[in-house]
Amino acid sequence: MPIPRRRSPPVTDLAPDRPAENAAAAPGPGARAAAQLRRSGLGRKLVVLLALAAIWQVAAVLADKPILFPTFTATMGALWDALRNENILLAAWTSLAVLLKGYVFASLLALVLVSLAIVNSLVREGLQMLIAMFNPLPAIALLPLAMLWFGLGERSLLVVLTHAVLWPFALATLSGFDSVPETQRLVGRNYGLKGPAYVVRILIPAALPSILYGLKIGWAFAWRTLIAAELVFGVSSSSGGLGWFIFRNRNELYTDKVFAGLAMVIIIGLVIEGVVFRLLETLTVRRWGMQR
Repeated sequence: MPIPRRRSPPVTDLAPDRPAENAAAAPGPGARAAAQLRRSGLGRKLVVLLALAAIWQVAAVLADKPILFPTFTATMGALWDALRNENILLAAWTSLAVLLKGYVFASLLALVLVSLAIVNSLVREGLQMLIAMFNPLPAIALLPLAMLWFGLGERSLLVVLTHAVLWPFALATLSGFDSVPETQRLVGRNYGLKGPAYVVRILIPAALPSILYGLKIGWAFAWRTLIAAELVFGVSSSSGGLGWFIFRNRNELYTDKVFAGLAMVIIIGLVIEGVVFRLLETLTVRRWGMQR
């Protein structure tokens, strides 16, 4: 007697239902953008800023002393009013214009000194000793001498800015030059490179991560030194800077505007650090695989 074959169950075609299921499971454009923002560095920084703003707002509301500690919303309102009516952007540009002069001069001077130190042991020892002497010295401590020698104005600011940038940038650049591999140095010598050509074509590209780090450190030192100096004598080129804006409103007990000026200092610092230097790193060391 033949054994009956077991019939397999009928196969149902689920293909028409799959697109609907996939469409239901697939995130929308808004969800994808939110997920990408969370994964990006910018998204995480925005979360931190929002958290700090919330903490600030809650702490100020609980303290309930606007004359001493205004709320975040009151500070943003004062900043908006200063942007419209008090030319805080002009004050910020006045400060930045002076800073750029001192920053560029000090950076070029540091590059020259470090380049000379690479080829001359006596200059190297002298530069290292000067860095050890003056790098720990706060730039603002030179302010009384600068005012005594150069008077009340831009030249005094340039003196303290040069001191603030010169030594940390020279230290970072010298360390970067010393860390250049010997093989790259030999390549430059085999091509007959000497003097400025050797520095520009071999040492600077190889030490660029350290140089950019020194530039960032020098910028931070210069920015805070400039604001502190303007808080003391504040007028440069017959126009008050951002530090003077803070000082003037502090004397008039406009605490919300004082906080608005401090917020402007922080915003400019974030823009320079997160946009200018980030773009410079992306176009150079990150693109060349020298830094992650």
